[in-house]
Amino acid sequence: MDQNKTARMKELAAILNSASKAYYAQDMEVMSNLEYDRLYDELTALEEETGVILANSPTMQVGYEAVEELPKERHETPMLSLAKTKDREELRDWLNGREALLSWKLDGLTIVLTYFAGKLAKAVTRGNGEVGEVITNNAKVFQNVPLSIPYQGELILRGEAVISYSDFEEINRRIGEADAKYKNPRNLCSGSVRQLNNEITARRNVKFYAFSLVKAEGVDFFDSREEQFAFLSRQGFDVVEYRRVEPDTILSAVSDFEKKIETYDIPSDGLVLTYENISYGQSLGRTAKFPRDSIAFKWADELRETVLTDVEWSASRTGLINPVAIFEPVELEGTTVSRASVHNISIVRGLKLGIGDHITVYKANMIIPQIAENLTGSDTLKIPEICPVCGQPTQIRQVNEVQSLYCNNPSCDAKKIKSFTLFVSRDAMNVDGLSESTLEKFLAKGFLHEFADLFKLARYEQEITQMEGFGEKSYQNLMESIERARNTTLPRVIYGLGIENIGVANAKTLCKHFRYNLDALCAAEPEELSAIDGVGDVIAAGIYSFFRNQERMEQLKRLLPEITIAEEPAEEESQTLAGMNFVITGSLEHYENRSALKEAIEAKGGKVTGSVTGKTACLINNDTASASSKNKKAKELGIRIVSEEEFMREYL
Repeated sequence: MDQNKTARMKELAAILNSASKAYYAQDMEVMSNLEYDRLYDELTALEEETGVILANSPTMQVGYEAVEELPKERHETPMLSLAKTKDREELRDWLNGREALLSWKLDGLTIVLTYFAGKLAKAVTRGNGEVGEVITNNAKVFQNVPLSIPYQGELILRGEAVISYSDFEEINRRIGEADAKYKNPRNLCSGSVRQLNNEITARRNVKFYAFSLVKAEGVDFFDSREEQFAFLSRQGFDVVEYRRVEPDTILSAVSDFEKKIETYDIPSDGLVLTYENISYGQSLGRTAKFPRDSIAFKWADELRETVLTDVEWSASRTGLINPVAIFEPVELEGTTVSRASVHNISIVRGLKLGIGDHITVYKANMIIPQIAENLTGSDTLKIPEICPVCGQPTQIRQVNEVQSLYCNNPSCDAKKIKSFTLFVSRDAMNVDGLSESTLEKFLAKGFLHEFADLFKLARYEQEITQMEGFGEKSYQNLMESIERARNTTLPRVIYGLGIENIGVANAKTLCKHFRYNLDALCAAEPEELSAIDGVGDVIAAGIYSFFRNQERMEQLKRLLPEITIAEEPAEEESQTLAGMNFVITGSLEHYENRSALKEAIEAKGGKVTGSVTGKTACLINNDTASASSKNKKAKELGIRIVSEEEFMREYL
């Protein structure tokens, strides 16, 4: 065997696995879809040519392991990927003279729903195809999932959870700050579906479209996929849009879908073709990765050649500096485009960009402009050594195998937005009416320089009421919200200051330890701080450094006269859970969410952690008999598993 080919296969497997992990497990995009498909096809061709498939080859894998935050469960039937093609004639030949259903291949997150006795009993993500994450509580707040259905037997179906382009744009519009915006609907949907708090899911307008029936006992579908779709529609499900096709109509049907995608509001990255006759499709069996009864069709991307004229470097509130390619305008999928995000330094270097280079561009999924290839490859683009906002030095950092450019200046004006956004957030000072875009405008006009200035905005009444989007009513609402925020608590203030690694829980812990005495906290030495449960040396050093910064302390002194901090002495007699650790998992019935139960535990001196250890007092799980990873760990360590009611009765 050619050793060069083997080496190339190993290289391709490593590149593709890394890209897949970033995309599916971390919701990050390190290469374009076009580039991924090209490399995947190259690997497949080498495997066919050599007859060798490496153990870590992505052609033998279905996905990545589910994240730890949600319970895991094994699928009753493995969820396989689909073989794919971009050739329309190949799609017609695949029919082999038979009828099939042609439907959208939606671009979201695949979900398996299970119903018992007409009620939604379980929802599980695709995960790695064998094991997925249980997201039942979140599925119950999808916009169009029926909680009750007429059919009373066991029903299992698969579908795609998606967020429409219009909802995606509306959510991004409300965010304001460019770096905080979501990159695409799929990433937003993935994060929304897998939230631990389904209140967030409910606000995201997630919809579910059924595309496959797995089980429905006692129902005769007359060996027809279309009958299965009709049955699901009768149960109240939105079924993915489809057309019944045969060899003579398949090409025109594909063209119809192609025209529709230009204005289709639901993200789609292609089509799926499935044999109409169920028994025939099942008789074909499956390969190690693909079922033989279906095939995916992906759009052949429309490529246009153009010239790179500039790269803009946009500094964000996190310090991240994003590269955006500017090129001579070209027509793509019916619109004129001249800009495309390059995402990070890794992609810049991979493309070997240089001003004046000839590049090809396309729209990923016919929507998002991307650079496909650099035909020149001059590799002459200079990475900025200074921040475009503050002029201070930049630094290239590597996070999750991706190199990105950052501004090192903690006082960079772009970063002040982040500080003020945190300060006015719900868990901090809780000021309504101050979005990031509004804060950015106030900072640009010089209304805000430090936190104390927030409570002096009334002196700019005339300027604010004349700003776009503001009027007298908006101004009055903002002033009322600021006045309410003056009365606050010490944990809110400590959290709002933005001390590194100090979240809501740590802020509460610090305040309790120092008996809500701010002076004592400010004067604390690293040794005392690191001895506090949950703090440790690194966090202690950050707290100590923060309160030893003269400029920050001067700003804090100017802030304190503007606010009134409520007295909250720790009540020793109520600290019945002091020194005890608890873990919460699964859905709750008596408490609104896990955060509410966590606050109740912390109010009595207890601590809530994310994983079961030998120090855990008990695991709180209403499904005490489930086979979740946390339940298994608790049983291994001899830790009690109690229901919500048992916990309330025994501990609260």
